[in-house]
Amino acid sequence: MMAQRVHGWQPARRAFLGRLGQGLGTLALASLLRPAALQAAPAEGVLKSLPLPQRAKRVIWLTMAGGPSQLELFDPKPKLTEMDGRPMPESLTQGQQLAQLQGQKLVCLGPQFPFEPRGANQTAISSLLPHIGSVMDDICLVRSMTTEAINHDPAHMFMNTGAQIAGRPSMGAWVTYGLGSEADDLPAFVVLMSHGKGRSPQPIAARQWSSGFLPSRHQGVQLRSQGDPVLYLSSPPGVSGRQQEADVRAVVELNRQQQEQAWDAEITTRIAQYELAFQMQTSVPQLVDLRKEEPRTLARYGCQPGDGSFAGNCLLARRLAEHGVRFIQLYHRDWDHHSLLREELPLRAREIDQACAALIKDLQQRGLFDDTLIVWAGEFGRTPMSQTNKGPVGRDHHNRAMSIWLAGAGIRRGCVYGATDELGYAAVEDTCTVHDLHATMLHQLGIDHESFSVKFQGLDARLTGVERAHVITGILA
Repeated sequence: MMAQRVHGWQPARRAFLGRLGQGLGTLALASLLRPAALQAAPAEGVLKSLPLPQRAKRVIWLTMAGGPSQLELFDPKPKLTEMDGRPMPESLTQGQQLAQLQGQKLVCLGPQFPFEPRGANQTAISSLLPHIGSVMDDICLVRSMTTEAINHDPAHMFMNTGAQIAGRPSMGAWVTYGLGSEADDLPAFVVLMSHGKGRSPQPIAARQWSSGFLPSRHQGVQLRSQGDPVLYLSSPPGVSGRQQEADVRAVVELNRQQQEQAWDAEITTRIAQYELAFQMQTSVPQLVDLRKEEPRTLARYGCQPGDGSFAGNCLLARRLAEHGVRFIQLYHRDWDHHSLLREELPLRAREIDQACAALIKDLQQRGLFDDTLIVWAGEFGRTPMSQTNKGPVGRDHHNRAMSIWLAGAGIRRGCVYGATDELGYAAVEDTCTVHDLHATMLHQLGIDHESFSVKFQGLDARLTGVERAHVITGILA
């Protein structure tokens, strides 16, 4: 009998959700006429109390998609300069996993741009990053990060979810699942995309911000900085106010009846998402409209309203943080420099340098820096060996050494953590893993990564995986 009832409910559920979809464009009016009727309350997380002090209330994750070269940006290697053009020592590379250089003659490639000392500690970083250099006293540079993957998509999956295979929840989904949202009219997890003006950037799949086996309300929502910020959010043309109000009342009643007839967590999630969408119809267009920002603020970031740039997205990230969005992830694509390293890397650096520094200074001025965790990272690093089989000089993918930086929310200021060997091939001092990075992120959010788990396929699934992960205490204030 139960099986028949469940089976018979499926068409009704599809019809119900279909009707909700038809009404999506009309329900914003009801939120204006009777706000209390459709107000979506901020979603609560499953963690009712936090086991650790909460230093971060939100995360802004700056993803340099393609794998920026740490050897040109953050990790100077005089010995590699000395060895330029000479064979790479086999003692370092023998038996190691390489990407496109596997089986080829390995030749050292020295850093292609000079480094300059910056900040009170005279930390050497690339001359290509003068603005980030100006805030070196506010950030912690990690030169000893490692990862497990050497190809783009699995490396992104690993950085985002802690696993190389698709289907696991992204870190933004884990964070919002645990902590919920502080915003009642915006998603808790927002994704912004931009790309360089060079070659064709590789696509980024939406599975990178998936909720995996967590409730779907925790998946990231991509906002577009050009055109309509969210597709299909606008009301259809030719629908009068009277029709909208009638539709609203009908759909709200359907919501109530269906909740009474069959309690399904995913249906409840869908209803909550539709209610959020009603609020987004008015909140999102205003939020992404940068024309209301002061001209000096736009100049500080180096953007113009609606230009779709990384700089514009950094400014939008600050606005999202102010409005209570819990996890904000920016992707800037086109960092994959197998060739044309000398020609393309300065362009990518110029596209992100000023805005990164402006974001830090802006958050400081608005009192948000101390409880906002900022992370700058690619999906892997680049080899100290040259790759010349694709034209002008470049570097291959590399997982044994990469540089990232963090700032805000209890992160030590003006420090350098970890080191690679003298040729920059592998991390050798205070080596860190992606799981360690995730554990540290959760720690600053007040979450114990070892106890933060969900039962999935009979196992306790965690963002930090089943392997031993450690909080990187050396980068904490």
